[in-house]
Amino acid sequence: MNLMTIAGMSFLLGLSGAMMPGPLLTVTVTETVRRGMWAGPLLMAGHALLEGALVLLLFFGLADLVQDGSAFSVIALAGGGMLLWMGYGMLRSLPTLRLELVGEEGSGLHPLAAGAVVSLANPYFTLWWATVGMGYLAVAHKAGPAGVAVFYLFHILADFVWYTFVAGTVSFGRRFLSDRGYRILVGSCALFILGFGLYFGYRGAQVLLR
Repeated sequence: MNLMTIAGMSFLLGLSGAMMPGPLLTVTVTETVRRGMWAGPLLMAGHALLEGALVLLLFFGLADLVQDGSAFSVIALAGGGMLLWMGYGMLRSLPTLRLELVGEEGSGLHPLAAGAVVSLANPYFTLWWATVGMGYLAVAHKAGPAGVAVFYLFHILADFVWYTFVAGTVSFGRRFLSDRGYRILVGSCALFILGFGLYFGYRGAQVLLR
């Protein structure tokens, strides 16, 4: 992959994960109601710091792993399977999917800390990085440190774009995105995720069968 391809796929992959409802969306809505629109970017800054540390740890750990064809295949196949499962789940949820913008009781943490704590406490976050994140890092690693940096920056950019949009929607009233529009966006992301999952699986099988 060249850097442009890594950037585009990383952004779409990050956006696909960010758009699905979860604890971070709930906290973003709650903190935006309490503190205003800047809560969204602050939460993402905390989330970005956590993921930055994780990328560094995985990058240095992957340096030896990606040299081994069997290890790369296992990582790629696991990531591909996770993506196919995610894409299927997203498509299955479409008929009843809604963008809930109702806040709950606040955590009491500063948004910067809450962004990291809520992410770390989410089992889905760990599962994603152990499969999809590690698999894509293994692919980006082949482009060297620049590939890993581009992967991280555009992955985080997707989070910032989506959650800043959510914070703006909460702050200024729900007139930017209808439930139908939200379903169309999620459905489009699901198709991309399914395609990327097949690509991951193909790469893993290709290396394994050499």
